[in-house]
Amino acid sequence: MRWLLVLLLTIACQIVQAAQLPRFEQVKQQWQSSYARLLDRHGHVLSYQRLNKQQHRFEWTALDDVSPALIDALLFVEDRDFYQHHGVDWGAVSRSAISYLTGQKARGASTISMQLVALLDNTLSWQSGGRTVSKKWQQIWAAKQLERQWTKAQILEAYLNLVIWRGDLQGVSVASLALFDKWPRGLDRDESLVLVALLAAPNANYARLKQRVCQLAQAGFTADCTRMRLLVETQLHRRQLPFAMQPDIDSLAARLLSEAHQDLRTSLDASLQQFAYQTLVSQLRSLVHQQANAGAVLVIHNATGEVLAYVANSGLDQESQWVDGVQALRQAGSTLKPFLYTLAIDQQRLTAASVLDDKPVNISTELGLYVPQNYEKDFKGAVTVRTALASSLNVPAVLTLQQVGLTSFWQLLKDLGFSLEQQPDYYGNALALGGSDVSLWQLANAYRTLANAGQRNPLFLTLPHDTPVPTAPLWSSGSSFIVSDILSDRQARSLSFGFENPLATPFWTAVKTGTSKDMRDNWCIGFSQTYTVAVWVGNMQGLPMRDVSGITGAAPIWFDIMHYLHQDQMAMPAPVAPATLQQMQVQFTGFNQPSYLEWFLEGTGQQQISYQADTIPQIIYPAHGTIIALDPDMPVARQKVFFKAHVGGEHLAFWLNDQYLAQAEQDYAWQPQRGHYHLQLKTHSGQTRADIRFEVRGKVVKP
Repeated sequence: MRWLLVLLLTIACQIVQAAQLPRFEQVKQQWQSSYARLLDRHGHVLSYQRLNKQQHRFEWTALDDVSPALIDALLFVEDRDFYQHHGVDWGAVSRSAISYLTGQKARGASTISMQLVALLDNTLSWQSGGRTVSKKWQQIWAAKQLERQWTKAQILEAYLNLVIWRGDLQGVSVASLALFDKWPRGLDRDESLVLVALLAAPNANYARLKQRVCQLAQAGFTADCTRMRLLVETQLHRRQLPFAMQPDIDSLAARLLSEAHQDLRTSLDASLQQFAYQTLVSQLRSLVHQQANAGAVLVIHNATGEVLAYVANSGLDQESQWVDGVQALRQAGSTLKPFLYTLAIDQQRLTAASVLDDKPVNISTELGLYVPQNYEKDFKGAVTVRTALASSLNVPAVLTLQQVGLTSFWQLLKDLGFSLEQQPDYYGNALALGGSDVSLWQLANAYRTLANAGQRNPLFLTLPHDTPVPTAPLWSSGSSFIVSDILSDRQARSLSFGFENPLATPFWTAVKTGTSKDMRDNWCIGFSQTYTVAVWVGNMQGLPMRDVSGITGAAPIWFDIMHYLHQDQMAMPAPVAPATLQQMQVQFTGFNQPSYLEWFLEGTGQQQISYQADTIPQIIYPAHGTIIALDPDMPVARQKVFFKAHVGGEHLAFWLNDQYLAQAEQDYAWQPQRGHYHLQLKTHSGQTRADIRFEVRGKVVKP
């Protein structure tokens, strides 16, 4: 009776047409990796991100990219007559049938072709309906059909990519990378046999696998049993992600990539990215005992705005490897000073040769006295604007802020792309010294704007991108040139930094460093005519570093990257000055400043500058932002506010809400009335030398 049943099933299966099988090209085309790829501008892979968590596949692997040792092991274990049969090993089928009919344990008779059709058509898999004679015959006829349509090489290639090797690892590439940390082309014979041994039982325990690999070696496959047992114990035990973490780029890749099987081409250059990352890590390792373990680097092409290197993280602090140091907000330090002086020069409030007093000052504010100090805790006396900016002196910067106005400077920073979340009064005079949080991304593009003569447009990370639409410059090309020239001046910066330091490149560059309060952060941002390079060094915990400034922390990284970028352009000349600028030999009297050639905006040139102490006009009282309260119990005549000013040797007058009040050489007694007020010191020609805003509150009091 049993023989009759089998015969009837056999005849029935023979007349069933095999399912329509896809073509090899269709299978390959429909294959989708679980990973997305972030590519550099030349197509080189920067990062892989697994975005499909339901499957674990990698890119389709060509047969030529698979080690011959793995193919040998696969055929030895799964299908030794693969190249002789046409999809079915009839000898193995006969032996399996006899075992089945006699009630013995059936041996496997499925060829690679038969296994592949089950992978291509789930209805042919034993997992769909169990192991039956009918299903076996369906596999047989489908395998024969497959062999008529596909080549042997295509069958092997598809099988290696479609089969489950262990756990959720589907495909030879992801299995080889996850288990042996190498591509399939690099597998040796021992590793290959261990991998193939998984096919029969992908989730088998280690003891069973160690026994199986040695049995296969004893059966005739040349391999080292002892080493294979060790591989099972070590490699399979510590299964890892197919790709090691890349802290320099992974956070960016996770932000940009959105779906599996996506290839996103960026503007980055893989070689430059790797150099910048290695340079950062090398410098941080030299500072490890000084509480510096983190950093970030950004390299931008000035003309296009394309980001060429984006190093988001050093990876030295494992708990914060996914933090993007390029986008993180941190205190700016002195890095905002160039934009303050650009504004002052552009408004013609100062020239590069103007003299500022670097001395102790007490500035009245609504919160009390503000007492700025320099990084070195000393004062340099009378200095030119050129020296004050290049040597990063703090008191002159605060005095300059008082001249241009806090609101004007705040608005310029906003226009530059800085995300100042508070109103100007929140920052106060500290805004001149970097008392706001900024990101490396924002700083880099702001300095690029300086390099591009005040023309600001967005940065680009992906290719292709739209051509940026020209916008009105934030300041004149002449102001950009003057400030850039100052930032390139080794002589001018020597007062604070000396002549030999990492800011001194053999080709033209303009550069500024910055160090935040308590040395929590330090920066170095600068540009050549072609590139802008920005570097941040610190730690992810926001802790003070020990004796690490912009010069000793970030600047060496900036210097090395600039050298790498210009290794073939060491003789690059300085930029050409705009035609609107004038250059004059300036003579100074009243303080120790040798004569030198200086650049001026048209109409602002001075050949002789005489210095007298305290020549900077300022409004002493009221301070900017002061709120004056009327006293309802005091007679009106007794309630006077005395406007006090220091005119600095000039003939200046008080103007209140654009109305003339009196000359400012003497204090002026003003009768307060409720409202908002704008107090200015003006010259006879109408130029504003200083201004503040204040408010009067309270009930109107009768006489």
